[in-house]
Amino acid sequence: MLRRETSRSYQEFSDDDGAEPSEAYQNCAEDKEGSESNGSAALPEDDPTETNPLLAFDKACLKSVFSVVLILIYLSLTAGAAFLVYQTISDFMEKLNHPVMSVRYKEVDEFDPPGIALYPGKAKLISCRHHYHDHIPPRVSLGEFEEGDCAMEEVIYTDPYSNYTKKQALVVQGPTDVQDRELIFLQFSRNETEEDFSAISYMLFAKYNDMSLSLDKQKFMRDCERNYSMWTFSGGFRTWVKMSLVKTSGRRNESVEFRQESSVVKYNDRRPVAEKTNELFFVVFQWRDPFIQEVKAIVTANPWNTFAILCGVFMALFKAANFAKLTVHWIKKIRKRHQKGRRSRELNQIS
Repeated sequence: MLRRETSRSYQEFSDDDGAEPSEAYQNCAEDKEGSESNGSAALPEDDPTETNPLLAFDKACLKSVFSVVLILIYLSLTAGAAFLVYQTISDFMEKLNHPVMSVRYKEVDEFDPPGIALYPGKAKLISCRHHYHDHIPPRVSLGEFEEGDCAMEEVIYTDPYSNYTKKQALVVQGPTDVQDRELIFLQFSRNETEEDFSAISYMLFAKYNDMSLSLDKQKFMRDCERNYSMWTFSGGFRTWVKMSLVKTSGRRNESVEFRQESSVVKYNDRRPVAEKTNELFFVVFQWRDPFIQEVKAIVTANPWNTFAILCGVFMALFKAANFAKLTVHWIKKIRKRHQKGRRSRELNQIS
């Protein structure tokens, strides 16, 4: 009886001990799952880009495109600035080599007496007189030379274009008083001519006193013939020459040019037929107006303006270069951040 109760109590004790480990294991497992769920709830949520690689690729592609666009903008600005520098320098050199001609009219009361070099050839001077206010006597003398009031000088020199030809010039002092419309009236007569066309050549130069006071008149006349133009007037007509003076100032030298307007009137020859063999020449010299035309070469290229434009261009280039430098640093920074994020994602996946 006693042995049976002992066995029963032992069996009950063993049953109680067997149930406790299983329940403890179950409780431990439940605690572990709870701790894992709590740990997982405590961790932050992953970046969408870590779970979605397509989104990360789109962002990297956009960043690369933006970087390329910035570089293209910088290259475009650089090309535009280089073209502007080239165009500015080209315009400056063009204006420097091709100055603009400025014209100014200067009014004077009287001119310096010009020199009138006449080449009569076989013709001889009949008369030379000063008149005023466009008045010329209606009758002309047809005889021998008459004493006039003209200052003149005869110069014989060698032709500048032919060393074997001598030229004889009759140099007359021209009119000076432009307010009283002073003029010089000259008459020539030629008995015989072997030429098909009869005319007398003449040349105008700046100042009669330059010739009269020159120590070498022959050389002076040769230089004048090289630098000034030659004109002619025909026989049987009265040629009225109206002169105007043009002074041109260049960079290094100054030149004087005569411009003229001429009008021709036929001479009514009333001489007997026997006397008409002597051909008559009439010429009048007068100033056209009291103005001297002064032409000056003006360089419109402004070096300060060009310098300011170049400074602005170079400043823009400097700013663009600084902007490009910052852009490159920004791109490198983005790449480093992207690489760092990728490494952290890889480490998280491994852990």
